[in-house]
Amino acid sequence: MPDVLIFGDTVRSPEMRHEVSLMVPDPFLYAEVEGEGEPHVVVGSLEMPRLAELDRRCALHPLEEFGLDDLLAGGADRFEVIFEVAVRACRAFGVRAAVVPSEFPLELADRLRAAGVVVATDPGLFSARRRVKSAPEIAGIRRAQVAAEAGMAAAVQLLRAADSRADGLFLDGEALSCERLKDAISAAVASAGASIGDALIVSHGAQTAVGHELGFGPISAGEPVVIDLWPRDPASACFADMTRTFVVGEVPEAILRFHELTRDALERARAAVRPGIAAREVYTLACDPYQQAGLPTQLTKAPGEMLERGFFHSLGHGVGLQVHEPPLLGRSPDILRSGDVITLEPGCYEPGLGGCRLEDIVLVTDDGYETFTNFPYRLEP
Repeated sequence: MPDVLIFGDTVRSPEMRHEVSLMVPDPFLYAEVEGEGEPHVVVGSLEMPRLAELDRRCALHPLEEFGLDDLLAGGADRFEVIFEVAVRACRAFGVRAAVVPSEFPLELADRLRAAGVVVATDPGLFSARRRVKSAPEIAGIRRAQVAAEAGMAAAVQLLRAADSRADGLFLDGEALSCERLKDAISAAVASAGASIGDALIVSHGAQTAVGHELGFGPISAGEPVVIDLWPRDPASACFADMTRTFVVGEVPEAILRFHELTRDALERARAAVRPGIAAREVYTLACDPYQQAGLPTQLTKAPGEMLERGFFHSLGHGVGLQVHEPPLLGRSPDILRSGDVITLEPGCYEPGLGGCRLEDIVLVTDDGYETFTNFPYRLEP
């Protein structure tokens, strides 16, 4: 079996963060060598004390062990130094053939090949390693989900307090807009200890039928408001993901129908979650209510057709160190396994009118599932 190499920092590389559960902002080398119990980590001395405290035991090597000082004294630049140190380390560890993530630096791969090391990507291997979440990752997803629900509650509070007028919703004399809801959500998420940045969806009206439209502008009574949040827990770097749909005032008949179908789809899918089930089977169950109502899904569309209405996306995805990661709950061949953390997010849409989407996070357990999300589904805020 080939050895395993990862090169990157733990901020941008989920593969590295899964193996080394600390924030390390500069790229370093991680190596698993066949026949050796502990992985090797080659890293700057600044990071050594923290890495030594990790629960997972690693053989820690300072950059100086592989000629850092000589390289710098010889005038080598930063990139020459970090790549040459990595090549020397692999040579010292006896690495002859290794699998790497798809994002492995091309220059380092070329240097290793020139040194006689066979390097090949294997994205399936690394996604499989990350699918079964560690205990710290599970705890981080739970914390991020609590923060997501705090943000959603803040939005509900504003929607509930708004006054409905002919020219829109107003609160304290000012128009209630997507931007105002986003500010309240961001503040609540931050107060709950997570980060959300600028990437959150608060869309309204016809915007809600446009995929990942982030949303903008003042909100009116009687139109759908879709709120989709994916905050990140800073300690674990893991995400949560949740979506709810609201209407202030009288609910349009079409949106009420979409909401009922989507609740049905969500519950049918959730009830089927267990280890060993095909993701496509769960997706098919979620499609059934829409198809029975005469609405299109990806299972009923013609080959090559791009759907703009109905249930036009997949059911969900894995979530963890990336907000979208394997498995995919759609037409993919993925099989659910114990330890997967997945989203279930059916939705139904009509261009020009809007749509409805509901999303929960679910952990696949040995005997079924556990729902992390704990927030009402009602349309009225």
